[in-house]
Amino acid sequence: MSAMDVNDDYQDDMLDCDDDIVDDEPDYDSDGMDDEDDDDEEDDFDAADGFAPVIADKDVKKAYEVEFLVHSTDEIIEFQNKEIAHVAGILGCLPEHAATMLRQFKWNKERLIERYMEDPEGESEKAGVVVDTKKQPRFTVVNKFECPICCSDEEGLETLALSCGHRFCRDCYEAYLNEKIAQQGESRRIQCMEAGCRLVVDEKTVEMVVSPKVYEKYRNLLLRTFVDDSAHLKWCPAPDCIYAIECHVPQSALDEIVPTVKCKCSNQFCFGCTLPDHQPCICRLVRLWLKKCADDSETANWISANTKECTKCNSTIEKNGGCNHMTCKKCKYEFCWVCLGPWSEHGTQWYNCNRFDEKASVDARDAQAKSRAALERYLHYYNRYANHEQSAKLSSDLLQKTAQKMEALQSTSTLSWIEVQFLRKAVDVLLESRMTLKWTYSFAYYLKRDNMTALFEDNQRDLEVAVESLNELLERPIPGVADGVQAVNGHMGVEESIRDLRQQVLDKMGYVKSRREVLLTDTAQGLKEHRWKLNVDFKTGDMLD
Repeated sequence: MSAMDVNDDYQDDMLDCDDDIVDDEPDYDSDGMDDEDDDDEEDDFDAADGFAPVIADKDVKKAYEVEFLVHSTDEIIEFQNKEIAHVAGILGCLPEHAATMLRQFKWNKERLIERYMEDPEGESEKAGVVVDTKKQPRFTVVNKFECPICCSDEEGLETLALSCGHRFCRDCYEAYLNEKIAQQGESRRIQCMEAGCRLVVDEKTVEMVVSPKVYEKYRNLLLRTFVDDSAHLKWCPAPDCIYAIECHVPQSALDEIVPTVKCKCSNQFCFGCTLPDHQPCICRLVRLWLKKCADDSETANWISANTKECTKCNSTIEKNGGCNHMTCKKCKYEFCWVCLGPWSEHGTQWYNCNRFDEKASVDARDAQAKSRAALERYLHYYNRYANHEQSAKLSSDLLQKTAQKMEALQSTSTLSWIEVQFLRKAVDVLLESRMTLKWTYSFAYYLKRDNMTALFEDNQRDLEVAVESLNELLERPIPGVADGVQAVNGHMGVEESIRDLRQQVLDKMGYVKSRREVLLTDTAQGLKEHRWKLNVDFKTGDMLD
């Protein structure tokens, strides 16, 4: 269990920063700001009068939304330093030793303190620490010392030994730490160079031995291990992003919700699997779907649906003509394409190609029919999935055209730059809704056919119609603006057409947002209520009959 699970101080420390809360406005009343008017209102509306507190709609979490916080590296380091100082004060040890033990317990300080009080020496040994403030590693010159690694025994040789007493020369220790940090990427459990010694090289010793550049990498690695050790913290997967996301959705709940979070860098992703946002499809289905799209399973389905095997040598044969008389090019065996029976017997008294009582022929035809049906079903969902994915990839062109339209609107009308932002917001809503539609098809592929699935497809269809309508409206040229030509009725005519377009886009954008919210809300509630019946075996990835 991570220290985040039980440490209430973590929440208190992190919540001190107003900027951490991404999707909520700051709660000014909770900051201790005095407001006499608020006090009077609280007296007028006492809880005993039956009045519930008023909560703004924007502050109410929707069924498909989750609580999360965004933390910078400076905030994480500040929290670590507080925890280290707290533990060092209680245990009476050096900060670097407290940090090593906290990393051993994955920053669960309550568990560390409890275990340490029960068995100080045992827990220190497990953590690789000797809690003795008098035994501080430092460079010293030992007369007639020979380094056991490089066998150097020159006069004035600087040496270093940890609390365990195993001594080596400075050059060997520096080379050892450089290899561990720069090459192997280790930081948390770099142990003494002596074989079998479990004593950990603490942070202060590393700083004393290595160069500033290597030490900086060492610090970054330690920071990453802190986030990686926590079940409720994950780094934003965007390139070069320095933020970590805190979300308290456990792994056991990932079949009931898609924990979508948004970093301060604007990257939106799933906290459960760190893939780009894939609402409303749960993580396990996403992994199965991506694997199905990437591997050769559907190639095998196509081969099964469009080819047959020679019944003698099992070579795969594709029919390229109208005649049913097939001759295998490999073994020259002749057979009937329809029933797979020997062509030599075709037309005899006992053999009839349209008979369906031969078990081998019946089984072959049934297997091919099932493969063809499975392939057609997969292609139905995949083509629609790929269509929305392709449309989203073309977003750069649409964004560029929209930016040009916004400049044209501003120069042609009296609208300000702020007022023409409705076009950019509409494009953002369009792209977000297309990504949602994309994943609805992978989700629908694994659903069993029942009434709930029909309702889901109705919501899916309504959103798709709204999205296509908004897309068409955004790509439509603006009369009197697109060609830089004034409208027939003059400047006032252009103004009226622009304002009419603005109202249409705002109305259509609002409708798309509402349909997306309806779909996501109903799907999220269905996951929590276990309304959706899935037609897949998660262990094998095979579809159920």
